[in-house]
Amino acid sequence: MKSGAVQAAASKGFIRLKIIKACWNIRNRPKGSARSKATVLVSILLTTLLTPTVLFGQDARLNNQPAAAKPDDMFRIERVPVEGGAELITIHARLDGISPTEAGNWVPTVTVLRDTLGDLSNENDRLRYVWPLTYTRPSLRQRLSGAIPFLYSRAGNKQSSSEKAPPPILDLADTERDVWNKVFWSALQSLLLDPYGVPIKASTRSYRQNLSDYRKSHIIRALSVLSLYQAVSGPPAFSDIELSEIHARLKLTDKTFGGLVGDLNLERYNEQQIAELRDARGHNWELLRQRAEAESLFFEPLQMPDGTMTHALLWIAKSDLATNQSRHYDSRFLNISNPWSDKRLIDWQGYSETRFFDSENRPVSQDAAGARAMELIPLALYGLDNPKIPMLLVDFRDGSNPKKREMSRRVLHDLTRNVLSASQFGDLPYFVGRTVFDFVTGRRGMDVNQPSRLRTYSQLKLLLSLNQSLDPELRDRIGERLEKVSLNPLENDLQVEAKVAAEQYAALLAYAKRPDGLPLKLSRDRRLEMVALEHGRKEQVLFNIANILTFGKYTHREKAEPELEARLDVARRLAYHTRFLQEVVRTSPQVDVVWDLEEIKRSLRYIADHGSNAASPSAIVAAKIFVRTQDNDTRRSCLETLSHMNTPKAKSELLRLSQIKDLDQAGRDLVVLFLTTPRQSEPMSVSSEKSGSTRVDQ
Repeated sequence: MKSGAVQAAASKGFIRLKIIKACWNIRNRPKGSARSKATVLVSILLTTLLTPTVLFGQDARLNNQPAAAKPDDMFRIERVPVEGGAELITIHARLDGISPTEAGNWVPTVTVLRDTLGDLSNENDRLRYVWPLTYTRPSLRQRLSGAIPFLYSRAGNKQSSSEKAPPPILDLADTERDVWNKVFWSALQSLLLDPYGVPIKASTRSYRQNLSDYRKSHIIRALSVLSLYQAVSGPPAFSDIELSEIHARLKLTDKTFGGLVGDLNLERYNEQQIAELRDARGHNWELLRQRAEAESLFFEPLQMPDGTMTHALLWIAKSDLATNQSRHYDSRFLNISNPWSDKRLIDWQGYSETRFFDSENRPVSQDAAGARAMELIPLALYGLDNPKIPMLLVDFRDGSNPKKREMSRRVLHDLTRNVLSASQFGDLPYFVGRTVFDFVTGRRGMDVNQPSRLRTYSQLKLLLSLNQSLDPELRDRIGERLEKVSLNPLENDLQVEAKVAAEQYAALLAYAKRPDGLPLKLSRDRRLEMVALEHGRKEQVLFNIANILTFGKYTHREKAEPELEARLDVARRLAYHTRFLQEVVRTSPQVDVVWDLEEIKRSLRYIADHGSNAASPSAIVAAKIFVRTQDNDTRRSCLETLSHMNTPKAKSELLRLSQIKDLDQAGRDLVVLFLTTPRQSEPMSVSSEKSGSTRVDQ
């Protein structure tokens, strides 16, 4: 048994810190989310008022979190150069939930390839491949099991990974290809495979669903690792813009047409997702805490290394079992059987903890004056990230309870779609019945046919390996039960995933060192990126279709020439400066107050110098900067940018600025001057601005 607790003062300080952080998030919440802000404010108020309250002689919340580990003890980063101008950035994590290996508990978790074009400037860098190193090609046995309809169980582990380079989960620079592949396979499934009958249809759809869920679970863990490292470690591995891009792109893989979202909208999408996730956690936190209070149970949130609360435990005091046997119990939102009438708990032989409380039932240390011991038994563990209700992940008395609830969603989906071919959009009776069923179960807090536990299940596997506050025995008990919840035959357990990650990382490093390996692939990817510089949108769509129809055999690439390489450098830098200016506009109504005007003018000058290559978003953001500044030099830089672009969009933005009624007279005069003064012809130059490179005149 484990003993000890954190002092009440530390608990109060932590609560204040979370309240301040939540208030700051509300202040920076995008416009149009008043309802979300009100929800979070109510949660904050309830948490502040109710957390210190006493529940039938017990505190509702337990805090047994020790001091956080140092970042160096949890994560470390490794950078490996790749020939041709790139680097592999790998985040290693110390996983305490696995058996030690030759490298101790350090496991490579996520690797990202950054294409630097061979210089030291970050303006022309581009992130490319993401490798969650635990994501591997399933074994033959796992593939066959994944194709068996209605098989919702693990099929064993993959014994070892191959010596081939591991499969990347996404190419951040070519997400459109992922969209076209999804469309192609969906069409292939509907037109060629489904007509062969229910057995073929059910097995192929089951395999595709399992493969999609397997990929999604590793995307979720990759996102968690990247967020945790950036939050708790020292030197950041990625810039804020890069991190937003990675997060948004990985999250958009869950959407059919998510890969078509433009780079300039990624940060906004990522912020919306974060806001929705915070609201869901706050809602589920308060819902579960209130139900624990009503049922005289102990509520203990589990803390991730960055301080976020993604899961929570419910405990029961063994001393209360004898006095509350006839107590009424309401399982709403808890979805576990009545603990007060369960005779197994009276003679409980499983895991328990002894904690100490003072006369006012506040958690104290064992050595505190008047401390009294209380034996606590864990009842259940919940995930807080789901949009409706807290999701039951572990039931310490009934291991099959969470799995049956998760299976209810899959069984209903597989039966209606794969066997009966029913659709909410094509069958009115099914649509009405499904809508009513979802409404009733959601309102009543019934954990049946709810959203998948995939996200919170994947996060919990990571939490168990990183959280150093959990007792090792409790962590092992949770891990054993958690593996049984998985419905996917393609999944491996944590110990095997750590072994596979180490093997795949070694294979990736070997692949990066071979001239015909990653360097060659990087060169081919750059030539593919150059296609957008030489061909229009329609031609690019045709190239993508040809690639899909030939199963990837045909891929159009440009020839690597110095002129195209210089244009590629300019295109990347233009995208960088445009994104920076959009960030300026998005975060401040008056840019003079928050941002360095010299940095803004530097970006505007670069766009002006390469106006013939700049796109419409550059003109739009330059016009917005003009409206949001009172500095004459910055305003002149905005107008010079629009003038040098000399495109229809730039001209329309100049005209629009002249028609703004509330624009001050000095600004209006400046706009009129640029509209009436003919633009002087001046030679345009393409500067690679790379270390040791020369200017190429056009």
